[in-house]
Amino acid sequence: MNRVQKIIGRAEQHCKEHGSRLTSKRKQVLSGLLKSEKALSAYELVDYCKDAFGDNIPAMSVYRILSFLQDEHLVHKLKLANKYVACSHITCDHAHEVAQFLICGQCQRVKEINISKSIISKLQHSVAEAGFHLLSPQLEMNCLCDSCISSAA
Repeated sequence: MNRVQKIIGRAEQHCKEHGSRLTSKRKQVLSGLLKSEKALSAYELVDYCKDAFGDNIPAMSVYRILSFLQDEHLVHKLKLANKYVACSHITCDHAHEVAQFLICGQCQRVKEINISKSIISKLQHSVAEAGFHLLSPQLEMNCLCDSCISSAA
């Protein structure tokens, strides 16, 4: 069993435990995100499903699938780019910290790392002192990956 199939199997089990189903179309969309090292838009996922599975899934259906996968904590939406990535913790059984996304500004590769809850707590305090309320602790940072830095040298 390859890595993507293993993760899809775990996602399927996760959905069953929560009273939902990971349908074949949902699996196709999730597999597209799992196979990509960069964030994908709904339209890029439409193209992926057509190319990889010969399945014409309308964009609105892909958006509904992505919403379902988000609700199940299987994917994350990168708000600044309006694109999606698979959660890197689908196969984990432990509690997770707050996700932070490092996005290479050159090749668009995305890496999910975690921020400790104490750092987010300090951030929330600073936000409150400034007279604002933090709606989402998710952070997205524009970076350059090591590969792009090496190739530029």
